[in-house]
Parts: sequence; C-alpha cells; structure tokens
Amino acid sequence: MNLTRTTCPYCGVGCGVLAGPNGTIKGDPDHPANFGRLCSKGAALGETIDLEGRLLAPQIAGMEVDWDSALERVAQAFSDAVRDHGPDSVAFYASGQLLTEDYYVANKLMKGFIGSANIDTNSRLCMASSVAGHKRAFGTDTVPGTYADLEEADLIVLVGSNLAWCHPVLYQRIVAAKEARPNMRVVNIDPRRTATCDLADTHLRVAPDGDVALFNGLLVYLADHDHLDMDYVTAHVGGCSPALAQARATDALQSGISTEDLDRFYKLWAQTKKVVTVYSQGVNQSASGTDKVGAILNCHMATGRIGKVGTGPFSVTGQPNAMGGREVGGLANMLANHLDIENSEHRDTVQAFWNSPTICDQAGLKAVDLFEACARGKIKALWVMSTNPAVSMPDAGYVAKAIANVPFVAVSDIMARTDTGDLADVLLPAAGWGEKDGTVTNSERRISRQRAFLPMPGQARPDWRIISDVATRMGFGEAFDYDTSADVFAEYIALDAAARPFDRDLDLSIFADVDYARLIPTQWPRNDARFFADGKFYHTDGKARMLPITAPTLEHNGLTLNTGRNRDQWHTMTRTGKSPKLGAHLAEPYLEIHPDDAADVGTYHGDLVAVETAQGSAILRSLVTNRVARGQLFAPMHWTRQTAHGAVVNALMTSVTDPFSGQPALKRGRGVSVSPFVAKWYGFMACAQKPRATTPYAAIARTATGWQVEMAALESPPDWTEAARSIAHLPEAEAAVYEDSSDGTLRVALSTHGMIQALFFVANSPVALSRSAAIAHIGKYTPPLEALAGRMGNNQPDPGAIVCACLNVGQNTLVNAIGAGAFSVAALGEVTCAGTNCGSCKPELARLVAQHSLPVAAE
Repeated sequence: MNLTRTTCPYCGVGCGVLAGPNGTIKGDPDHPANFGRLCSKGAALGETIDLEGRLLAPQIAGMEVDWDSALERVAQAFSDAVRDHGPDSVAFYASGQLLTEDYYVANKLMKGFIGSANIDTNSRLCMASSVAGHKRAFGTDTVPGTYADLEEADLIVLVGSNLAWCHPVLYQRIVAAKEARPNMRVVNIDPRRTATCDLADTHLRVAPDGDVALFNGLLVYLADHDHLDMDYVTAHVGGCSPALAQARATDALQSGISTEDLDRFYKLWAQTKKVVTVYSQGVNQSASGTDKVGAILNCHMATGRIGKVGTGPFSVTGQPNAMGGREVGGLANMLANHLDIENSEHRDTVQAFWNSPTICDQAGLKAVDLFEACARGKIKALWVMSTNPAVSMPDAGYVAKAIANVPFVAVSDIMARTDTGDLADVLLPAAGWGEKDGTVTNSERRISRQRAFLPMPGQARPDWRIISDVATRMGFGEAFDYDTSADVFAEYIALDAAARPFDRDLDLSIFADVDYARLIPTQWPRNDARFFADGKFYHTDGKARMLPITAPTLEHNGLTLNTGRNRDQWHTMTRTGKSPKLGAHLAEPYLEIHPDDAADVGTYHGDLVAVETAQGSAILRSLVTNRVARGQLFAPMHWTRQTAHGAVVNALMTSVTDPFSGQPALKRGRGVSVSPFVAKWYGFMACAQKPRATTPYAAIARTATGWQVEMAALESPPDWTEAARSIAHLPEAEAAVYEDSSDGTLRVALSTHGMIQALFFVANSPVALSRSAAIAHIGKYTPPLEALAGRMGNNQPDPGAIVCACLNVGQNTLVNAIGAGAFSVAALGEVTCAGTNCGSCKPELARLVAQHSLPVAAE
C-alpha cells in the first residue's frame, strides 16, 4: 500500500507522517523535524480517522440542510450585521489547527472585504506573548533558531516547558544529543517537578511568575562578572543601560530560588557560550508573559548569544500551525505577511494587492476582549472555526454564555457535538486531517504539506472553500475564485513578493516557483538559516532593543491553580478522545495537590475534591504528590462538558491578560478553594456504547472494547438495575446483580444473548477493582458472575493501569518485569517493549524502576 507524506496535526514540532487510508501511521524518516520519530499522539492517529461523531452535513437550528441554504444564511447574517451595525459588529475566531490557506482566506475576507480586524484565534492562548516579545526586541516576530541548535548547544535551559509531555519528539532529540555528548547540560525551570525533570541535570523550582526576577538577576550577574559582549551590544543592540538599571532594582530571590541555586545557575549560563533557552506556555500564559520573554531575550542579546549555531532564545509553539497563522496575519493586531495594521504604506500595499474595497486601519478585538464584546451585545455575528472556546478560554462558563448571547453564531468543525457547536445557529461540516490539502509552518519556520489520503466524508468541505463560498455570497466572488488550495498558496506567496520593498524578516521567495504538489519541508527564508547572525534586526535603526523589565509583585496567599496538558491528550480531545490507547494513561480529570495541602483539606490520594473559584467550580480526582509545591495546584484542561460535564478546568480561571499581548494568564488561577466531594455513592461502568451519565461527577473515555465512565453522586437511584440500563443505553438487556450489604457494594452485569454489554460497579467509596479486567469482558461471552469479579480470569495476567500508550503496556506488567530483574528503562524496553516507540513514557518508566510504584488517577 502506498503511504502519503503528510504532517502531524498536533503540536508545533511539525512532525512528518506517512499515512494510509487503512489507518497505517508511521513517522517520516526523511522529515527534518522528526526523522521518523512520533509521539504517542502521533502514533495513534490511525485510531482517530473514523467517522463516528462526525459532522457530515450543514445544519441550521439542528436540522440538516443543503450547502446553499447554510451558506446563504451565514452570508446574509454577516452582511446584515455589517449594514446595520458596521464592520466591527462581526468577528471570526479561528484556530492554530487551520491550514495556512484557510487562515489566509479568512484573514483576507475579514480585514480586506468586511473591513474589520476582528479576527482572532486560539493561538492568542498559546504564543501571543512570544509574538509581542519578539516584536518589542527584534522589530518583527522572528524565531531566530532551528531545531538543530538543540543538538549543538552545550547548555539547554527549559523555561515553563514540559517538553517530555507537550513536545515529546523535541524532548527525544535532546535526550539523544545528551547521550551522544554527555557534557551537555540541561536546566529545567518550572514550578512543578514534571516528567521533563528526568532529563535535567538541575531543576529550579521557580515561584509562579518568578521568571522575570530570575532572568533580571541573570542579567545583573552577567554584567557584574564581565560576561556581556559589549562589542556586539554597541554595534547591534540599543537600550542595554536602562535594561540593566531596571534589572538591578530587582530582587532575584523573588524568583523563589535560593541564593546558592541561583549562583550555580548564573555561573553555568555565564561560562557556557552555546546556550539555547527554550520556553513555552509557562512563560507565555501569564499576566507578565511579554515581560518574561523580554527578560530572557535581554540576556541573549546582551551576550551576543543569538543567531549563532547552538545559541539563542527559542519559543516552542503549542499548535501545528500557530506559526502559519502568524505569517498570514491571523491575529487581530496583525495585517498579513508580517505587515503592520498601523502602517499606512503596509495597508495600502495589501489593499492594492487584494483589490479590496476597504482595509482595516486599527487592531481588532483580541480573544478575551472579543468574547467580552459578545457578552455585552456588541458582536452581532460570530464565526468560530476549528476550535472550542466554550471550553478552552479562561472563565469558560462566562464565555459559553457570551457566545449564546450573540444573535447569530456559525461554527465550522469536523464534529457534530462540541461545547461550542452546541451554541451555534449554523454548523458547517469541515474537512479534517487526512481529508484536505494545505500547508503548515512549524516552530522552526519550516513549511510542510498536509496532504489528503482519505476521501472527504459526507458533504464536508475544506475551510478555505467554505470561507470563499460565504465571501462569494456576500458579493466578493471575484476575489475569492479559488479552485484549489494551491491557488490560495500561490496568492499568499505573490503577496509576499508585493511586500518585498518593506524591510521584513518574512521572505517566501524560495517558494515562488515551487511545485505545490511536490513541496518538500522547507524553512523560510532558506533551509538552516539563523536570523540575526549578521547583527541586522528590524527596528528602524537596524538594531535590537533591550527593554527595562519590572518584575511583578508576587502574592503568596492561598492556593493557586496551574493548568496544562496531559501526555497523551490534545486540547479538548475532539480527536485524541477517539483513541482508546490515548485514553488509557490518565482517564479522568485530576488535581495534583501537595501532601501538606491535602492534609489541610482533608483529602487523600484518589478521593474526589470540589475545586472552586469566583469564576466557577469543578469536581476532580485528587492526586496527592510532591510534583507540585506547597500552595500550588495543577489540573489538565482537556475535559469538556461532553466528556466530564462537571470538570471544565478553564471555567475556574480568571480572564486576566498580559497588557501587551492580550494572552490570558492560564497558569496562575487565584482565590482557589478545595474541599472533599463526599458522594453518597461512587461508580464505574465499562460498556459497549457511549454511556449517558448525568451524575455530578461523570468522566467518560474510550476503551479498546467500547467506553468507560467514572461516576459519583449525592443521591441513589430508586432502582440500580434500571439506572445501569439507562446509563448503558440497554433498556432490554438481561441483568445479573450481585449485592453485598456488609460493605455497601453492588455490581450489575448487562448482557444480550449471553454477550456482556455493560458492567456496573457501585460502592460507598471510590470503586476499587481492575478496570482493565472489566473493560476486557465487554463484547465477550463471559459468565456474568465471573465478569463481576472485577479481576482477570485464571491464567490471564492483569496488565494494570496503562503506562506506555503506544504499546499498551501496563503498570503491573512493568512491576513484574522489574521484579524479574529489569532494573533499567532499557531493560524494561527489551522485556516489555515499553518506551521503544515514541519514548514519551520513559520518565515514568524511570520512576517506576526507582520506586516500584506509580500513582495514577484511575486505578
């Protein structure tokens, strides 16, 4: 079977994938981002391309309609709003999941033909502070380095980046480089002890938002110990003196790191010429995110450690095409092709090229402001494309109500049910990964193709075409008359040529004559180029700018909440949630809490806790661990009202933003209270069909044999057997019931014609049983009482909770292998194959070897 060369749809690493229509997925050995490696999410892509739950036809008010009716409805709603209330009464909210061609057409329609800049994107939640920091320092949004610098550096400093879980392929590249060059040093700066710490020589447990104090202190140390490159600064950098003066006014101990640890880190940084500082959401998702970026950049510019092999600051993006969106102007404060809305010559050039009737002349509403405008009734028509803001935005409950307040809402998505789609007047079926063609740009400025290897299902269309069809019905057809995505890409490259007279970093001339069908992964402006090697920057004087950065005043009262990602999940799980492998690692929404805080609250490992803030509440599984510091909590943000209706973590977060970038502070929720959630009963069900659970706590996940759901409730149903039938959608199933009044447990097996369809376990405390055993019985002709035993049958080993998602290796299997003499990660790999595919689980394997136990949420 021929496999198609395409690109992974997850993080910003931009891994090459070889994919087949039968679900075959392999890493592309020739792609320079990954050289054949894939993480657990990429390796499981074949499990996510089915059509279950897909949106396959346009809908108006929940009823299927033809495309003409849906497009006319959208076009009329936007045209009417613009006519009656002006162009700023409408908005698009797009996504880093869109391809560059989709982004380009959406940006063109909004800014050049509607005449507003009200197009923002979920990338605002990801890397907006890096964009703002780059523009302040360099004069343009430039990522200076390449992935190869990670392998050439002698010191890698990771700041707010759990690379092992969030960018696993880059993590494995660094692991390989460190094995090849053992003298390479890695420092991990993070409030949590994450899986990435297993790679690090040093973990600096910085206080939340203590990064500015830390790097201001580094700048002072560099100056005081004669490590500034004053020749470079004099020739190429402005603002050094005021930046240094402000840094001297900072107390580095406000970082939360001891004097001894600071001195060791500062000395290591100062004495190592080849330093790369990698930063991600722990830096960006902060009320001081842009200043954090500035403090990091100041140190690199002051030492000239930028633009050279193995050196430089490196912002690693979270989404597959956040960079492509930045290039085409997919944020509300950008124009297109790295041109500026505020610059009249830039506006004139873009308007002339597009031959558009208008052009926006001021920045539009950034994400948080956009949904605030929705709540206030300022937005009359909203189009959400390929994202789920009713879950992913801070204060998500408020945002959901704000969207519901808009008179007209269109949503383009691949799924029929999402939290945001449920609020739409019109649903538009979009083509998904594997079904459409286009390009994406990864974190090192490399443009790669996403190629179709599947037919478009039902009536699905690519986003660029849907947008163009609406534009045509709004009267702009001539400017949106594209036949293929190649036509859109060609126009984008031609706009770059038209903007060539302006002094910009973005240079796409290498793509001018490219064969789109055969386009190979290529960096702009050319492969292996590092910006600023010649000392040329993009401010009007040609220099970079160091800025005086003031460290924020840190408060240490009460509990704070940090949010982030799981190893095997992505965003709001519309794709990864389809994969049984990916759901097996950590199947429930959870809260990491320090043992001392857990003792204060009165909760134990595995209990349920109620978490509350002024914005909202959630019920989460308690994970008592030293991975978080005292006073700090952590919860992943993936679960939605579709998968755990009482556990939308971003509903807890305030909508405070960085004043420069508008990026929300999703890493430091304040005013958090935690209390035990004492249920009357707790339940677990494994079943063949998607369960329908309405209990206050209900966490649903896919399994290899169907589905599972963890439940807890404050009231008991009048009939347990009927409750089980209702949850499992099996009203006529045969039931076998086992009840033990001495310990308050009850178990129900539901069968049809002798085949187990559902197993329901109830207890008056969190249910203890082998979940993998219960799951394995679904779809088999196991005797009901044997299935209800809650353990594997004779001669069937229980693998335990899954640790290696790629190869489905469980904790019990690993512990047994360790007991038999596999005393290293490599030995475990040889015996069980765990860790031999993507390697994302290796940090957990190492801890298991050291401890012989690994706490997980759901087992």
